[in-house]
Amino acid sequence: MTRAASSAIPVFKLYGENQQWPTPDLLHCETISRRSREYQWEIQPHRHADLCQLLYVHKGQAQLEIEGQRSTLSESTLQVLPPLCVHGFRFSEDIEGYVVTLAAPLIAHLQGQLGAAMDGLSAVGSYPAGQDSDHLNSLFARLQDEYSEDFPARDMMMHAVVSVLLVWISRQAIQRRHSRMPRGREYFRRFTQLVEQHYREHPKIEDLAHTLGISVSHLNGTCRELGGQPALQIMHDRQLLEAKRLLTYTSMTINEMSEVLGFSDPTNFSRLFRRRVGFSPKAFREQLKADSIAGLKG
Repeated sequence: MTRAASSAIPVFKLYGENQQWPTPDLLHCETISRRSREYQWEIQPHRHADLCQLLYVHKGQAQLEIEGQRSTLSESTLQVLPPLCVHGFRFSEDIEGYVVTLAAPLIAHLQGQLGAAMDGLSAVGSYPAGQDSDHLNSLFARLQDEYSEDFPARDMMMHAVVSVLLVWISRQAIQRRHSRMPRGREYFRRFTQLVEQHYREHPKIEDLAHTLGISVSHLNGTCRELGGQPALQIMHDRQLLEAKRLLTYTSMTINEMSEVLGFSDPTNFSRLFRRRVGFSPKAFREQLKADSIAGLKG
């Protein structure tokens, strides 16, 4: 999306409203039909600067456009829409469900209670309700009742219901990550094997991803999740580990070492070494010698 196109996307507090947050509460709850009927069942693409929305479709059909990707919900589903996520909808006239909008302070408060491991609101997510459909519908209905009335301890009850929903979402997200993990671990294991076999040849990450049968973005995501850094940096780390071994245990010159490690230019090798290690290969070797002499004197 171009900058011009991005700037043309309206930013609302609530869809169609440009005024400030319309309620003293840190959340807003309404049925899907309440607002969408006013707009002929279609909500044009828009975004919210500091609000997270939970769209719960219980019955009927919803056509979603999220960050340019289109999908259709025809079964009971809870959709998470984090802040600044561009989204739009078209609903069938028999739609049943709810939209809950959460302000940033409430999200921060609840997230602080749950901890980082239970963060289900930071990314777009679509979670089929399955056998929990009626349970979720009753939770949203309870939240709607509390929001609409002035019952005793209203805020406490609303926050309690939202907490239950957030726990449900977070558990779904964790279960989804775990279900993907075995395959991810296999991809990562095969990638590190390929790196070990070919790091002196400097293969392109695109070629390694193709060999694994996955996209570059998938490979990088797997490497970040399981290795803590993207694929290219893992490749560089293996090359630099070998460089450190050669600097420590051989008398090879920097040029010879660069050639053995597959660098077309010794300058490129030295530049990479300095950038990742913090000083040049020559300085690394000199420091090793100084440490060795100091050890002997000690």
